[in-house]
Amino acid sequence: MVRIEEAIKIIQDQDIKLKTEIRKLINCLGFSISEDFVAPFAMPSFDNSAMDGYALCGIIQEYKIVGEVAAGNISEIDLKEGEAVRIFTGAKVPENTTAVMMQEKAKVNGDKLILEEQPKEGQSIRRKGGQLEEGQLVFEKGYAITPAGIGMIASLGIEKVEVYKKPVINLITTGDELITPGKFKKEGQIYESNSYALAVACEQFGFPVQHRLQIEDNFESIKSGIKKSIENTDILILSGGISVGDYDFVKQALEENGVEEQFYKVFQKPGKPLFFGRKENKFVFALPGNPASSLSCFYIYVLPFLQKFSGFQECGLPKYSFSISHDFENRSDRPSFLKAKVINDNVQILDGQGSSMIQSMAKGNALAFIDAETSAKKGDQIDCYLIS
Repeated sequence: MVRIEEAIKIIQDQDIKLKTEIRKLINCLGFSISEDFVAPFAMPSFDNSAMDGYALCGIIQEYKIVGEVAAGNISEIDLKEGEAVRIFTGAKVPENTTAVMMQEKAKVNGDKLILEEQPKEGQSIRRKGGQLEEGQLVFEKGYAITPAGIGMIASLGIEKVEVYKKPVINLITTGDELITPGKFKKEGQIYESNSYALAVACEQFGFPVQHRLQIEDNFESIKSGIKKSIENTDILILSGGISVGDYDFVKQALEENGVEEQFYKVFQKPGKPLFFGRKENKFVFALPGNPASSLSCFYIYVLPFLQKFSGFQECGLPKYSFSISHDFENRSDRPSFLKAKVINDNVQILDGQGSSMIQSMAKGNALAFIDAETSAKKGDQIDCYLIS
């Protein structure tokens, strides 16, 4: 059995052979770039107007209007002292432009422009290179591309980007008592939910699951299912059958499929019977079967590894400290990840902390971490992992 910190370090220290691919920019959301990205030219690439108004030459109160410049047009006008042109947002300012005055602060009388206030030199002009200089680092290797990132890259004229490939993920759940939602439930049966929760948890963070498989509690079936699933996957996630019961065959089936144990069992609550292993450059997480345990282990251990496998700079859920809104005592002899809800910088530990209880997790938005046999008084700061 390992402690939480050891388990996290073992996962983080895994040597992974990252693969890259070229993708169209519009399909790069949530992928991480595989090399430093530098600006191919200055941005803006020319001095331009920040608003609709008038480009002015000189600092005076009255100007002569000598033309107009629309966005996308290249003006031949070379302004002289006391001259102005009508200009629109994004248009290149003429040579010798001192400032741009917004149209709301000016009056026009024939070809005369009269200002309501005196302009300041350089006002409302976006200078060439004001955002980026040519050759400047835009994003570091491992940057996870956001919608704004896609907009930034597109503004630099880039259509395709080299990114790290995301892992192929397969998911197996085990249990004779489990049936698919929608089917008639007999006495003693349970609707299977873990594959649904784990699959959408993966997808929530941009990692689609290739295939889901439900297997009965039979050693040969589990062994065969693992063999088939691990052949065409990068990361195999299992749920159930990893404890020490008479029908828990997953660990033995993994071993007979050549999966080398990296650790088994973590000193924590919930989620003690957690297995992590690898076979060459393929990795396996065997999670507990109880729904809340399974999902908690996914957030703390599996998600950061999916991100690491995808070349991300930053991995794992956001972690912050919040004031607890009530007294709480963790009577467990193990450090605990507790279902919680964060509201206005305060955290509430929810009722229903049993490892099989998924409702409280569905109502919460965080996992609060409290050490073994530790009491927290109202107002104390405790660490929380934000799920949503």
